[in-house]
Amino acid sequence: MSSNAQSQTTATDTLESSDRELTYQQTILCAAVIGIAGGLVATAYYYVLEGSLHFVWHTLPDVLNPYFPSKFPAWNYVWIATTIGGFLVGVTLHLMGLPGEVSFVVDKVHDPGRISVRQTPAMILASLFSITAGGSAGPEAPLVQINGSFGGWLGQKLHLTLTATRVLTFCGMSAALGAFFGAPLGGALFALELPHRRGLEYYEALIPAVLSAILSFVVFRFNTGLTIGGMYHFAAIPKLSLTNLAQGAILGILGALIAVIFMYLFRMIGHLSEYLRHQTILLATLGGLSIGLIALVFPQTLFFGEKEIQTVVETGSTFGMTMLLAIAFAKMLAVCCTLHSGFRGGFIFPLFYIGAAVGLAISLAFPEIHPTIGMICMMAAVNVAVTKTPISTTVILGVLSDTAMVPVLVIASFVSFLLTTQVSLIKTQRSRTVFGGESPEVRLAAGIANT
Repeated sequence: MSSNAQSQTTATDTLESSDRELTYQQTILCAAVIGIAGGLVATAYYYVLEGSLHFVWHTLPDVLNPYFPSKFPAWNYVWIATTIGGFLVGVTLHLMGLPGEVSFVVDKVHDPGRISVRQTPAMILASLFSITAGGSAGPEAPLVQINGSFGGWLGQKLHLTLTATRVLTFCGMSAALGAFFGAPLGGALFALELPHRRGLEYYEALIPAVLSAILSFVVFRFNTGLTIGGMYHFAAIPKLSLTNLAQGAILGILGALIAVIFMYLFRMIGHLSEYLRHQTILLATLGGLSIGLIALVFPQTLFFGEKEIQTVVETGSTFGMTMLLAIAFAKMLAVCCTLHSGFRGGFIFPLFYIGAAVGLAISLAFPEIHPTIGMICMMAAVNVAVTKTPISTTVILGVLSDTAMVPVLVIASFVSFLLTTQVSLIKTQRSRTVFGGESPEVRLAAGIANT
């Protein structure tokens, strides 16, 4: 036997002895465990975050307000709080290391199929400081990394193959998004669509991921008491017509355009921040200051936008078209400053907020477009162009908006998706990795080909 054949046989035997697959029933059991654990993690994170936000933005201002001198009015608290928050983010990253961002998570899902749990403590602390400080980034990305790393850790402890480990990682990611969005199916689909630019490919994880999302959703809603169903109360729309479908396509085009503007702005701010890339504390502190200064002019840009979207729905029309567009651009700038300064968090709800503001501005300029159609379609189109998640975004917004707009939503989503397939903010999105083969021989052959 040749040396190459001997090495191939030895390597194959090693893979077969150290890596194993789960039966379908075992996979479902692991998915259930991950889903329940994900719901508990989301619950704990939610209560800590809500308590921190209330303390920093309600309790503390009420205590300090009488002590602000007349020459230094109380509104200065905003930029002081965001700057201190940025400093704390920087200190956390300096002492505990840099946890990954969305691109990092996507890359690790492909290969090695799991996210390291070593970065989880830094992500928890940094994201809590980031969101509490008013940064334009939400808790979905931290929860995805935390729960996804648990799924990968479980797969590693069970000595599973890459394919099986990746399925459990997806279960953890789905559990996070199912709880956060309040839409188990949409959350699972989002986790599965996100790693790719042209559609869901890790289809083998679909059923376990949905199960994890459902259980996480149930545990989270049971523990928090949050309502089930539509998060936002849009005005009712008339029965849909072919004209509305055409409007969905047009809004998809405009949403793609807004997303491209955002992506170029994001890259430009990223180039500027490169000069301070190694000065972690200074960069985060300046980022916090930038967020605060933007908020002094546009208070609507504070926080990640989940609750602020309802404000746009209820009172946004009083701002007028020009002001709504200015707010949307300021929110883009705030998101860029947030994420490039080292703040940790996701950009899904900030993108929804940008889409809602622009969509309402369009409906004010063109009254024939119903405000609800304008806002929801733009929310979908902007997010899809950036994240490449047309199916899950349609499902999620269909649940969050509590409207019967799926036909229009799906048109806006897919038009935006098809127009932006060559433009991407998440550079690690790609087709499923060659190492995703089910057998040791496939992985061994791929390893030999790369040597």
